[in-house]
Amino acid sequence: MARRPPRSLQRPFDPDKKRAVALEYARESDPAPRVTAKGEGLLAEKIIEIARAHGVTVREDRDLVQLLGAVDIDSPIPVEAFQAVAEILSYIYRRQSALAGNRQPSADKHP
Repeated sequence: MARRPPRSLQRPFDPDKKRAVALEYARESDPAPRVTAKGEGLLAEKIIEIARAHGVTVREDRDLVQLLGAVDIDSPIPVEAFQAVAEILSYIYRRQSALAGNRQPSADKHP
């Protein structure tokens, strides 16, 4: 597990900088979603580009990315993020199911 640098070496949070956090969740084997990638600036843009190129749904949520950005890679998300992530996953699963059935997902069901 990666160690975090001491607070004195951590950069202050810049709300204007682009950030991305990638999650993976295998219902059969993971007790909770895990952070699989994270970055800011150009690295964040690359994470988003790769996700979109592979058909992964990208969702923008500044508060959630700030919370998840503090989680180590390959670590489960914190309990504080469960509800927000569950709502997003639910939306994604419904959307994928609707698209697989050639139906358009209902916009009013978006969290």
